[in-house]
Amino acid sequence: MCSESTMLRRWLLALVARVGVIALMVCCCLSLLYLLACKPQSSYSHEQAQVWAGGATSKEGYLALLQESEDTHRHYINSLSKQIAQLKEALQMRTQQLQESLEKARAKGVLPMGLEGLHRPQTHTDLQEFFKAQLSRAEVQSGEKLPSEYAVIPYESFTLHRVYQLEMGLTRHPEERPVRKDRRDELTGTLEIALQVLNGPRRHGERRRRSYSPSDFIEGLTRTERDKGTVYELMFKGERPQDFRQLVFFRPFGPVVRVKNERVDTRHMLINIIVPLSRRADTFRQFINNFRKVCIQQEGKTHLTVVYFGRDQIDEVKAIMDQTSRETQFRNFTLIQLNEEFSRGRGLEVGARAWRRSHNVLLFFCDVDIHFTLDFLTSCRLNAEPGKKVFYPVLFSQYNPSLIDNNQSPFPSIQQQLVIMKDAGFWRDFGFGMTCQYRSDFINIGGFDRNTKGWGLEDVHLYRKYLHSKLMVIRSPSRSLFHLWHEKQCADELQPDKYKMCMQTKAMSEASHGHLGELFFTQELQEHMERQKLLNDSSHLR
Repeated sequence: MCSESTMLRRWLLALVARVGVIALMVCCCLSLLYLLACKPQSSYSHEQAQVWAGGATSKEGYLALLQESEDTHRHYINSLSKQIAQLKEALQMRTQQLQESLEKARAKGVLPMGLEGLHRPQTHTDLQEFFKAQLSRAEVQSGEKLPSEYAVIPYESFTLHRVYQLEMGLTRHPEERPVRKDRRDELTGTLEIALQVLNGPRRHGERRRRSYSPSDFIEGLTRTERDKGTVYELMFKGERPQDFRQLVFFRPFGPVVRVKNERVDTRHMLINIIVPLSRRADTFRQFINNFRKVCIQQEGKTHLTVVYFGRDQIDEVKAIMDQTSRETQFRNFTLIQLNEEFSRGRGLEVGARAWRRSHNVLLFFCDVDIHFTLDFLTSCRLNAEPGKKVFYPVLFSQYNPSLIDNNQSPFPSIQQQLVIMKDAGFWRDFGFGMTCQYRSDFINIGGFDRNTKGWGLEDVHLYRKYLHSKLMVIRSPSRSLFHLWHEKQCADELQPDKYKMCMQTKAMSEASHGHLGELFFTQELQEHMERQKLLNDSSHLR
């Protein structure tokens, strides 16, 4: 048995040596053929010398020599190609024989030392290289310069049971359970992989971790770049209330590739909420009530900067802020008064640059008619990173509650109105005013366009600046950020075309398509109901 193993090893080594000799011969032959092909022929050289010496100097002579030279090289190229093909075929056959012999030897356990790696095919390595190339092309680790806001691929956000999406049309819902099985399997499969990573073996020197379950999952973001793959960002609860785990995966039209698994500590991430304001003291009081519940009673790591334009109602705003400070012992307030015409961009710019503390701060540009929750502040911290990414959430804009609830009494509270349903509101995907970004990024990008007056366009200009930069723009619907409905006034001094646009915007914010249709066809609906009643009464009489 020992002699047989020795003989088999010698035979394998001899076979490997033969293959090596054949490969060497192939290289030598290729080199020789290349030299022969490139060497000029003697007859051609002689004829060429005759030409330069005063032989065939006519145009026909030159063309004949060129044609003969071209034919000669073509014959050599064809011959060389045939020989290369034959050598490749022979080398492939020998390689296949060697692979089969190595497989048999490995199965018998007599594979010589140093030959263990020869039996492995290279397809797996090629596949990994392809996936890495797809990952490097995708917008996962860094941003990509985009031509306009229309080129942005928005994220979808999801929880354990719901998906929040922008592209809903008239038949889909802004919030729904995934209907398609492949969609459900995709999201749950990614969640399972994340839990396996979190609960996997500890790395060397890593302290003991707790066990993670689906209930620790907070929120996920996902989007698909059709020529690259799908990216998933998953957020989990951490060890402490303000400690989180963020995992990023990438599916390059194949298996998911783990991109990042790191601990995100938000305990020291202060958010400076900047609100530009002019009059609207009653709305500001409603805003402060929500600020007290979310930022003071539950959170604490926030600062409120109010930039007030004019003097009208300024005393009421000061009184509201002073009362809140006395009752809660909260001191992180800044009130800046500007005696000039209201400009939203100007107010946010002044508020951002007024920060005088040494450390960089996370800014949340907000309006007075915005309602946010504690979950949104967490999303704000997790989706903005200095020098890398800015967060542009898509808020849910509320329809007119009096139309939705048919003037019911008592009128629903704010919390009862904050539901994400098709008839309750819509994703305001044409608005870019609410954003979370670090002050350093805001300053470096150049801030707002200071020539913009009033409301509108200043947010779009800033948004486009980020799109044209290398920073990542995280654009996704936020289930915890709401635009509260308020009556929109269309000024009489507007031109007819702008007045019409204003009324169209007002109609879009009043109610859903179906609800507006009911209001428009109210008379026809009543007439139909009356006719049906008469028919029913007549049938009973018979």
